[in-house]
Amino acid sequence: MTPEEFRAAGHQLVDWIADHRGRIPDLPVAAQVEPGQVAAGLAPHAPETPEPFEKVLGDLDRVVVPGITQTQSPHFFGWFPSNASLASVLGDVASSGLGALGITWQSAPALTEVEQVVVGWLRELTGLPDDWHGVIQDTASTGILVALLAARERASGYSAARGGLQAQERPLVVYTTAQAHSSTPKAVLLAGYGQENLRYVEVDTVTYAMRPEALKLAMAEDVAAGRTPAAVVASVGTTGTTAVDPVREIVAVAAEHRAWVHVDAAMAGSALLLPEMRSLVDGVEGADSLGWNPHKWMGTILDCSLLYVRDPDQLVRVMSTNPSYLRSGRPERDGDVVQYKDWGIPLGRRFRALKLWFHLRLDGVEAIRARLRRDLENARWFADQVAAEPGWRVLAPVTLQTVCLRHEPAGLDPASEGAALDAHTLRWAGAVNDGGRAFVTPAVLDGRWMVRVSVGAEATERADVEELWALLKEVVRRPAA
Repeated sequence: MTPEEFRAAGHQLVDWIADHRGRIPDLPVAAQVEPGQVAAGLAPHAPETPEPFEKVLGDLDRVVVPGITQTQSPHFFGWFPSNASLASVLGDVASSGLGALGITWQSAPALTEVEQVVVGWLRELTGLPDDWHGVIQDTASTGILVALLAARERASGYSAARGGLQAQERPLVVYTTAQAHSSTPKAVLLAGYGQENLRYVEVDTVTYAMRPEALKLAMAEDVAAGRTPAAVVASVGTTGTTAVDPVREIVAVAAEHRAWVHVDAAMAGSALLLPEMRSLVDGVEGADSLGWNPHKWMGTILDCSLLYVRDPDQLVRVMSTNPSYLRSGRPERDGDVVQYKDWGIPLGRRFRALKLWFHLRLDGVEAIRARLRRDLENARWFADQVAAEPGWRVLAPVTLQTVCLRHEPAGLDPASEGAALDAHTLRWAGAVNDGGRAFVTPAVLDGRWMVRVSVGAEATERADVEELWALLKEVVRRPAA
């Protein structure tokens, strides 16, 4: 494809994207395909000769769009927000068009330095400590893994340079709660700690937040048994209920054992853009790292996750690679610049910072803050409606923009007829999603199924939340099939 052919096709694609965004509110929210249906709609073999661009766009409409759950829909209330602001889409296009090779500073100085600037902007905007430093990862899952690798090495005296974990006499232990995101136990396994050295600390039965006294006891028991507390993953905005672990108290307990504290604020980090929400991470200055995803609630298109660390030298010591072919031949300069290849797992990296740069410059921070406050207000309004309606219950504190609820029909005792209640919950949640008018997420809390309503799609207004509430009440009244 020549630049001129690209220009013509690019105009068509931008028009298609704009038209698609305009019709999203009228599309079914859940993907409307059966397993294998998308693959069956594609050619069985790659084309030997070029195809017309119009045909490719036609297949986008015919095959691809029905196979996508429309997370940009104002009627999407599932999982967590996965916004993709059009301002950041332009940044993503610019990144792809530049085709920069992010290996070392030398390979693309602008890639490194734009990233330094925008992560600095967001450090300031979220009130994180002035002396912390940030890097863009792909997802919070990678951020947790990087943090636990650094924690592993610090706790083991940097054993990777010797015999690694296999040579350690005292097993290293990681602490979190059962409410933490599944990426935490996955990172524990990938970092080599082992399933037996992961502790799920007790949570408060009302707030679902980690109990610091239970953490203190668990750590003391491990030390007495000959194990070493290495890291704590504190959740700020858990996936199930958006519970907030008490960071300050956790930091104090972990400090007794020099254990690394990573704060996972994947979704909730966006709330830190609001000064009135900074108490969510009270005490964070004593932690070692924090990760959050602008590609969730804030709305920078996937993938764009921020990892901030108190001491980047901890990352560099663990992650650094310096083969001769990556040296510039000017060692005095190599040592004076940030080499982001040493701040994470991959060597090559995309120019992700452009997505943030475009998003913040074209939309402006105040508009983003206004949208976040709108979502918080809408979630509180929705929770009030649920709490006031007979037969409905709000099951967890509404800390942010997610409401956990259950419909409990009259005459059905949750204590003695739990299985029937679960079946009822899954039936009506499935009916909502299958109907295409909205999308919600069933999840298990305290051993029983409930439904999460996560308010935060960029296009969602109060009228959309009101429409969802009317739909939920309508669906539970339908007779079981």
